[in-house]
Amino acid sequence: MTEPDAQPAPGEEYAPAGADRADAARSWVYRLAAADPDGELVDRSALTGDDITQIDALMRALGDLRQAEKDLADASMRYMDLGETDMRALQHLIAAAHQGELSTAGRLAAHLGISSASTTKLLDRLEKAGHVRREPHPSDRRALVVRVEPATRTAAMHTMGALQARRVRAVQRLDPAERDTVTAFLADMTAELSLDGVDWVGGRLGEPSD
Repeated sequence: MTEPDAQPAPGEEYAPAGADRADAARSWVYRLAAADPDGELVDRSALTGDDITQIDALMRALGDLRQAEKDLADASMRYMDLGETDMRALQHLIAAAHQGELSTAGRLAAHLGISSASTTKLLDRLEKAGHVRREPHPSDRRALVVRVEPATRTAAMHTMGALQARRVRAVQRLDPAERDTVTAFLADMTAELSLDGVDWVGGRLGEPSD
């Protein structure tokens, strides 16, 4: 007796050939049918089946991109034994140096969005670990210039720098019109994800609203 064909697990029909079950599960969670089965959030009345398939594939691609960036960033932080804020600080300091700009604690605090006290603790930590040094400012006796040590710059260029270079290589493979389209799409999605006007921001589930 012939066994009936096995039905694919949710999302497997969208997963690449040879993908494992975890990969198939990741594909499934990005589908409109899984995230919004009853159309409470997204009006699908004007969408065809092909439209939905394309949207599902694009949402999956965005999810894969976020995961790939997280994996690479996490690996960079483990390699350099640094936290996320420390890595962001080094990235800013290196970029400023490449532009010939002098970095101060104040400019770093503004970039990171943290207090002066937190910035001082961060720089103390990075300096103690041998990643940065503070020197007198050439024209402002009240300020100190923060510089990244050469060994740390080299390590950062091979970790964080590699992440950026890989992004650029992908952009290079697009033609000018495709770049404009992708740029407009990302700007539009960023605007859609803005917290401006979102009524639940700043509150907590279960707390009474104003």
